[in-house]
Amino acid sequence: MATPVERTRTWVPDWPCAVGQVLRPQRRGAGDPTQRHEESGRVWRAMRTPTGPASLCLDARPSSGEVLARAWGPGAEWALDRVPALLGADDDPTGFEPHHPQVAEGLKRHPHWRIGGTGLVMEALVPSILEQKVTGKQAFGSFRELVRRHGEPAPGPVAPLRLMLQPTPEVIAAIPSWEWLKLGVQPAQSRTMVTACRLASSLERVGQVTGEEADKRLRTVRGIGVWTSAEVRQRALGDADAVSFGDYHLANWVGWALLGHDISDDEMAELLEPYRPQRGRAAMLAIAGGRSRPRRGPRMSIPTHLPAR
Repeated sequence: MATPVERTRTWVPDWPCAVGQVLRPQRRGAGDPTQRHEESGRVWRAMRTPTGPASLCLDARPSSGEVLARAWGPGAEWALDRVPALLGADDDPTGFEPHHPQVAEGLKRHPHWRIGGTGLVMEALVPSILEQKVTGKQAFGSFRELVRRHGEPAPGPVAPLRLMLQPTPEVIAAIPSWEWLKLGVQPAQSRTMVTACRLASSLERVGQVTGEEADKRLRTVRGIGVWTSAEVRQRALGDADAVSFGDYHLANWVGWALLGHDISDDEMAELLEPYRPQRGRAAMLAIAGGRSRPRRGPRMSIPTHLPAR
C-alpha cells in the first residue's frame, strides 16, 4: 500500500511550548498504541478526526521556538489546523492569581504550562470510561488491548512505532459481552461504553460548547458522572476549570499540598472555589508546588495532568 502524502506545518508559539509535557495527559500509559513519545522529544499521535484518520508527528525546536508538525492520512489537514489548540494556544491563564503559597510555587516552577485540547470527545471518553473505579495499570492494559484487537494501523510511515487508531464507535458498540470480559472490562463499564458509542455523533458536538454546558451534556449519559466528565473536558476541551471530583487520590494530594493532611472532596471544592474558572489549573499547580503525600503502602502514580517536576 502506498504511503499517504505527507503534509507539514511550522508553528511558532508565543511562549516556550514544551510539547511532551502538554501532550502527556493524552497518553494512557507508556504502552499506549495511539501516542508514542521518543527520547528525542518527538511525539506521534494517531487520531480519528472529523475528516478521517490521521497520524501526527510533533517535533519541537527549542533553539528557534518552532514546532514542526507533519501529518498523514485523510485527516491530515484537520490535524495540522488543530496543532495550536492541541498544544495549549487556546488556554488563557490571564487573570490567574494564586491564593496559596503552594500554588504560587507551582506557578513559579511551571510558568509556561498550558492545557491543550484535542477537540475529539470520543477519543478522550473511551479510555476515561475504562478508567472508572479501577487502577491505572488495569485501565491502561484494557485500553491497550482494546486498540490492538479492534483498532487499525495509523496512516503514514508509522509501522516501526506500531502506532494504531482507536476503534471506531461503531466497532466498539458491536463488541460482545464476553470480549469485554477478556479485555478486563467490567459489565458496568462496558454498558456505559456501548451506550456512549451509540451516541457518538451527538457527543462529539460537546467539543463545540463551553465547559459547563459540556459537563451537563456528558452527564446525561447513564454511567458518565462528575469524574468522567472532568477527565474528558480536560483532554478534549482543554478546560482549565475541570476538576476530577471523585478521584481516589486527587483530594488527598491537594490536601497534603495545601494543608499537610488528607481532605475530602467537599473540602477540596471549598479550597478551590476561589480559583473558579481555573480550579483544575489551581489543583495541579498546588500539587506541583506543595508538599507530597507521604507514602503508605504501594506507590501510586501521580495524576497525568500534573506538570513534570
